[in-house]
Order: sequence, then structure tokens, then C-alpha cells
Amino acid sequence: MTSPHGFRIHPRPAHLVSTSLMERYRNFPVANVSDAMSRTTGTSQLRAFHRRDGNLVGRALTVRTRPGDNLMVHKAIDLSGPGDVIVVDAGGVGPNAIIGEIMLALAISRGAAGFVIDGLIRDSDTIGKEPLPVYARGVSHRGPYKDGPGELHVPVSIDGMVVRPGDLIIGDGDGLLVVPAEEAEAIAVRVEEVQRMEAGVLESIAQGRADRTWVDRSLTDKGVL
Repeated sequence: MTSPHGFRIHPRPAHLVSTSLMERYRNFPVANVSDAMSRTTGTSQLRAFHRRDGNLVGRALTVRTRPGDNLMVHKAIDLSGPGDVIVVDAGGVGPNAIIGEIMLALAISRGAAGFVIDGLIRDSDTIGKEPLPVYARGVSHRGPYKDGPGELHVPVSIDGMVVRPGDLIIGDGDGLLVVPAEEAEAIAVRVEEVQRMEAGVLESIAQGRADRTWVDRSLTDKGVL
């Protein structure tokens, strides 16, 4: 029997982002990756709820579900493994939570890399003690339903940021960013250039030789000076 539109488990695409490339991104600040991507994408409304022991890095295992329902999120957890970030488009703010303590424990047992939820969570005190990255819009004590509909392995929107199955997801204290899987290698090279440039600037500041002439030059060009 063919599943109805909007209630399907699609085939998962082949991995385009290797484990070694993910590890390369682990030491990149999200802000530097954003600079290498022209500062045109990312989230501003989601925040971290976990104990901050490191950055979020992984491949997107995408879920689209109706607000307040987590049936397909449970299936995503069962399909997840090391390197998978469960990315859930739950329609934004609640009123019902999408995951809580039990689902967090299940994801940890599967070795998943984290959660990104455009929706709410509960059991936030417990989640706050765990190192598994969890990013969400907020908290609600009201639990989820488990009826569907929903879809797995489809493009989703997270606070306006489009995430496709298998894309690279990164997160730190500044927020979240998606790196298209097929561009991840080339963007990594640009990030490393950004990091070298920033290191040079910081060294020049420390040595008292920072060039600040650009500030007055810019103001002169704008007719201020």
C-alpha cells in the first residue's frame, strides 16, 4: 500500500560528508563558517539547552512533523547512529514539546550526534545536565502526541534555514548553521583561510601593530570625515 503524501519514510541519501570531514569542522567556530559562506544563512531563534562540552557536528537526519507530534521523531531515533543529527521541522513554537528525557536517552544509546528542533522540548533540567547537543526554540511541560503525520529524509525548514538530508549541521554558542553536503569540502578550505587571516589580525593586535587606517578611510568615503 502506498503511504499518503505527508506521511512517508523516504529513502535515505548516500553520505556525502565523510567522518574525517566532520572532524575537520569540529574545530571551526560557527561564526567563521558563516563568514566563509558570505554570512547569508543560519538560525537566530534556536538556542542550546545541553551542557556545553563541545560543538555540534553531524549529518542531518531530517524529520518533518506536525506541531506537537513526535511519532516520526521516534522512528528517526531508531534509524539514527553515530554522526547523525536529528533535525526536526515541527512548525516552530509549541504548545507541545517534541522530545524529553526518554527520547534523549534513546538517542544517546544509538550514538546520535544531537538534536535540532524547530519546536519545543521538555525535561529541560535533565537535558541541561547531558552533553548531547540539543537546540530548540523553547520549553513546554506539555508532552507530545504520537499519531503523525510526518516524513523522514525530506528537505526541512529550521527557522527559515533549509536543511536537506545528509547536509552538514554545525552548532556552538553562537547558533546553528547548515553546510550543503556537496560544498562542505570547498567551504572547509575557505574557513581555514578565514582562520589564518584572523590569527594574523590577532597577532598584529597583540604586537601593537594593528592597521586601523581603514576606519577613517571608510568614514571619509562616506563623507563623515
